[in-house]
Amino acid sequence: MGDISVTFRHLEATNSLREYVIEKLSRAKKHFGDQNEINVVRSSEKHRYTAEIILKAGKITANAREETDDMYSAIDLAVDKVDRQMKKHKEKLKSHKVNVKPQKEASRYDTLPSERAGESQQPKIIKTENVFAKPMSLEEAVDQLSLLNSDFLVFINDSNRKVNVIYYRKDGDYGLIEPEI
Repeated sequence: MGDISVTFRHLEATNSLREYVIEKLSRAKKHFGDQNEINVVRSSEKHRYTAEIILKAGKITANAREETDDMYSAIDLAVDKVDRQMKKHKEKLKSHKVNVKPQKEASRYDTLPSERAGESQQPKIIKTENVFAKPMSLEEAVDQLSLLNSDFLVFINDSNRKVNVIYYRKDGDYGLIEPEI
């Protein structure tokens, strides 16, 4: 089941109590197999019993600390808390798994008018425009775009020295494209 260390503080270390703890912690095996390291600290102060469990399974650590008037109920509550934490973590892992299905090739849409749809022509580049990308800050680019009679502006961002494109959005705000190479 992995390594389980049971420590007793201010409490008599009995085999029945140690076995009870190990039996209750056998639930952890169903979550992450045998690669668990579990530390249990049992302590007693006056008439209060404390059970503290630290479970390490790979990179995951679950902690629980419960204090009650009964030593067995403190163990039960702490084990339940660790069990909930491990279940929650497993569910989180399941929901964050990425589908590894192969990506389909991008579909190509016909952009020709409906009367020319019957013809099998490739779209042509009608106009080519060379743009000089001037270094400027984002605020300067917004000012420049408002002065130009254009929907977009290509510039070199001063903060990261990369080519950026700022454009007008349909809602009246601006959009920024930061290409990654």
